[in-house]
Amino acid sequence: MLAVLIVSAGAVRFWPRADLVEGHAYPVPSSTSGRVVEVLNGTDRMGLARITTRVLRRAGYDVVLFKNASEPADSTDILVRRGALAAGQRIRSELGVGRVRMAPDTLLRVD
Repeated sequence: MLAVLIVSAGAVRFWPRADLVEGHAYPVPSSTSGRVVEVLNGTDRMGLARITTRVLRRAGYDVVLFKNASEPADSTDILVRRGALAAGQRIRSELGVGRVRMAPDTLLRVD
């Protein structure tokens, strides 16, 4: 099972604010896909974690949690909790932004 923690910050310019969101609901991929992630918004822009969640779900990732981060972040960090660094690099490719690094934490329910 692959999982990654994403801190969404600094990517605001890639997702312009829309007055109306089309196709706001996306199917949640099966957890058997082995691609389980958590999205945290470390900016003051409301809804960025939700937008990032939609992008990742369209790409087949099972986002098990999205919310605001407890602390602000100055850039997008993709933290690989379990598995190979390549997993984070694939997410970076989907988002088009981010710094990928290993941050092992086996107590979290994400890889």
